[in-house]
Amino acid sequence: MGSFDNGRLDRIKGWMQGYVDAERYAGCSVLIAQMGTESFYHDVGLRDVAHDLPWQRDTVARIFSMTKPITSAAMMILVERGLVHLDAPVSDFIAGFGDARCLIPKATDLSQTEPCASPTLHQLLTHTSGLSYSFNPGVLPRAMREGKLDFDPRQRTLAEVADLVAELPLAFRPGTRWEYSVGIDIIARVIEVISGKPFGTFLKDEIFDPLGMDETRFNVPADALDRFAALYTPLAGDSFDLNATEKSTQTLRLVDAAEGSPYLDTKMQSGGGGLVGTIDDYLKFAEMLRDGGKGILSPHTLSFMQRNHLAGDIASMGPSSFAEQPMEGMGFGIGGAVVLDPGRARVPGSVGDFSWGGMASTFFWIDPVHELSVVFFTQLSPSSSYPSRSQLKALLQGALQ
Repeated sequence: MGSFDNGRLDRIKGWMQGYVDAERYAGCSVLIAQMGTESFYHDVGLRDVAHDLPWQRDTVARIFSMTKPITSAAMMILVERGLVHLDAPVSDFIAGFGDARCLIPKATDLSQTEPCASPTLHQLLTHTSGLSYSFNPGVLPRAMREGKLDFDPRQRTLAEVADLVAELPLAFRPGTRWEYSVGIDIIARVIEVISGKPFGTFLKDEIFDPLGMDETRFNVPADALDRFAALYTPLAGDSFDLNATEKSTQTLRLVDAAEGSPYLDTKMQSGGGGLVGTIDDYLKFAEMLRDGGKGILSPHTLSFMQRNHLAGDIASMGPSSFAEQPMEGMGFGIGGAVVLDPGRARVPGSVGDFSWGGMASTFFWIDPVHELSVVFFTQLSPSSSYPSRSQLKALLQGALQ
């Protein structure tokens, strides 16, 4: 395990300031712990440009897909208790997935389908289920765009949208490809069915309260309204349109203001992307993953989650979809990506690094070799806008001695 050269670690501060000075990010923060002890924290910039409000340690941000590891951990709680097994078909819990059909290869229309098996819970957790996202290319994503089926914070429920997704065919036969998808939202609905609790209540009872994650919720906590950050984009149109090429004349065009945000009051409890929270809260979750489960999960279950569950790396499964991580040299476990070969991933790091990010450019990883947990917060969508994640990993690796 390497220790830090503090002079090199301080380079992160200048790197963060550079992003703010260039008006790429309005504000951001980085929190690093080694062996459970804080090694570094820094914040810079604004959480709200229009109101000139500073980005601070207690700023509440949209974590979007960094919700997925939390949902995946929640499912593993049920697995540990013997209430479900990962090879169970999702149709056991959501009837609409019975008599499943998938699009034929090279289908050009939603009607071109053939019978297939219902996806398993394991396939949903590992993005090999045949589900997709509306921002991916293809026939199914187009239908999802038309039906607005990305579990966004409109006034629909998790159960309602899960049932609508179940009415559509799958993009491919489950298990044959990797494609980033709403599968973790479907997992959240399965957790509701098994537990008999609203998903947010299950998370509060089983993860948030035990870990002291008091400001991570699906709606901004009432006492945190004045600390909620605004969301920005450099794009001219939809900030979630990953195929968009037209840039805005503003690098920080406002997408979702703190006041009036749907995250102030939403019925949707999206297991794939609905949580808001603070950087310290997320570090508590990351430390749980890194340091033996903290009574939430067994160390053996965590080891199982952080293995590669694919036959090879993500790239070997032929994805055409967006992902929050590189695909070459990266496997995928239960809840996040795992580094198989840093050289092939072309990002400095350790074999076994476990990580995921969110659409607003947030990111976290745990490093089992150097016993690190690292969390990066900002609010700019889409996360593909700038290479901040690989840059931060390189900066941190360069500070280890």
